[in-house]
Parts: sequence; C-alpha cells; structure tokens
Amino acid sequence: MATTALTDAVTDANSTETSLEFPDNRLLIELCGELNSNLSKIETATGVEIAHRGNVLSLSGDDEQRKHAETILRAIYSRLEQRRPLEAGDVDAAIRMPNEVFDAPRASDQIEMFKGDHVEIRTRKRIVEPRTPTQKAYVKALFDNELVFGLGPAGTGKTYLAVAAAVSNYIEGHVDRIILSRPAVEAGERLGFLPGDMKEKVDPYMQPLYDALNAFLPAKQVLRMIEDKQIEIAPLAFMRGRTLSNAYVILDEAQNATTMQMKMFLTRLGEGSRMVITGDMSQIDLPKGVPSGLVEAERILRNVKGIGFTRFTSVDVVRHPMVGRIIDAYDAAAKRDA
Repeated sequence: MATTALTDAVTDANSTETSLEFPDNRLLIELCGELNSNLSKIETATGVEIAHRGNVLSLSGDDEQRKHAETILRAIYSRLEQRRPLEAGDVDAAIRMPNEVFDAPRASDQIEMFKGDHVEIRTRKRIVEPRTPTQKAYVKALFDNELVFGLGPAGTGKTYLAVAAAVSNYIEGHVDRIILSRPAVEAGERLGFLPGDMKEKVDPYMQPLYDALNAFLPAKQVLRMIEDKQIEIAPLAFMRGRTLSNAYVILDEAQNATTMQMKMFLTRLGEGSRMVITGDMSQIDLPKGVPSGLVEAERILRNVKGIGFTRFTSVDVVRHPMVGRIIDAYDAAAKRDA
C-alpha cells in the first residue's frame, strides 16, 4: 500500500513547514473535498495553513499544530486508499480522534470490529464508525454489556448507534427480533387530538426509530420484518406484562418514563436479550412534580455489575456544529438561572 512521503523545511525560528506528498492525485482531490472544504475544516480545527500544489500539501504552523494536522491528513488518506467512502462526518471523526487507525475491514467481521484501536459496526447498508471518543466507548459498551444506558444531549448518536448494533446482532442471528420503544409523552401537543386510529397516532411519534432502521436496512426488508413481528415499534405502555427474550430492546427518550415505567421496562429483560436505554435529562417533558425514571435509574443502578453507562456532552454532537453551540448556550443559561 502506498503511503505519504514527508519532508520538513524550517521557515523561521518559531514555525516549521511540512510538505506531504500523496502518490495518488485522485485520492488527494477527494481528501481535499469540494473547493478544498475538508482542508478548510482541518485548518480551522488545528490552526495550520494548508497549501495545495499538485500532489503535495504544505502545512505551516507551530510544531504541535502541524503534527496534529499531519496525523489527520494521513488518517483520511489511509481510509481513501482502502476505497472506503469519505463523508463530512468522517473528517470530523479524524479531527476528534486523530490517532485512530483506519484498518481495512475483514470479510469475516460482520458485527463490530475491535482491531487495534479501530471500532466499527457493519450493517446491510453501511459500515458505522464512532466519530468521537465517547461514541467509541459507547459502541464498546453495547457489545460488552447486556444493559447499557446512553445519556446526553440530542445529536450525539445515542439512538443511531444503538439501532445499528441491534441490526448487526439480528443479522448475525444473535437475537430473533428488534424491539424499539418510546414513552408516549408529547412535547407540546397531545396525541389524542391527532387524527386516525392508535397506530396512525403513534407512528409519527415513532418516526425517528423508523428513520434509524431505514439507515441500516433496505426499506422493503424493514416493512417485511415489521409485518413478521421481527421488528416491533411500540409505546412504552405496551411493554407491560411481557418477557422480552432473544431480542435487542431499545428504549428511546427514556427521560420521559416515570419511575414505575422504568422499573417495569427494565424487568422485561429476558434470556438471550440485550437492552439499551437512551435519553437526555435536559429534555424531560413529564408533568411538573413527576420524577423522571431515567434520573432515578442512573442513581440506583450506576454501580450494578454488568450495566454500562455512557455520558455524552455537547462535544459529541455529530449533527451540524451549531447544535453543539446551542446546547452549550442553553446549559450556560440554566446555570446562570439556577
């Protein structure tokens, strides 16, 4: 496999210019991005200046900044050499985790990979890779524990990664079905006033779960699996009285479960099953005075053996960068008002 060639040239006492030569100019063009958008993102993140001439990138900046940018660029180029697709989020991941090794996947690895420092989940439609250190720890927890809590703000990949793990476990035959649930608590509107029968009322509320499934499985397969009860998507209240065996079970938006509902749901776990609870304790929509079952569960279960807790922050937001800044602003305002 071809690798980048490095040469150093000192420009002054406090700055070093590094030239990175890339053997494949087509891959270099993809690395740079449309109108050098990827290079601009790396420049902003590291503080270096990057000049593109032919198949060479010249980096100017102090030693630490330059070394950081070098590591990012070489990691991305290595990924492209392996003919792996490059999305904007993959560039963000390389910036956040510059020392990650982008090893090529092995054909025999169907669910997840822990080769060296590299982690990924393989599904029918795509390979899913953590894009922050916390996401990486979360994915490992999903495969190391039978019960996992993913706690933190919107946009951090809590539900997305949990559904990816569920699909991979189903594909490999480790579970017979996928069960996705949410508390039927409305954020500002009442389901009773929506038109249609119960399914028609509930389906729009469950749409984020359908969206996650469609990201990893062909749409026709999702519909067929729902018809065959291999995928169940239902409000939390529908879980009472059941034993969920040989299933991958996900409770989303769990901050809106009451203490009684949370205990009821957790005790549904049956033989051969795994369970993931996700939620954002800053977005509780329960009536005033009703405690969140998720808050109680974290307090009660944090030291129970075999239960994994992963806590995300605004740093882990993988949606638009503005989302992280919005979360920080609201958190700061809450602290001022406290």
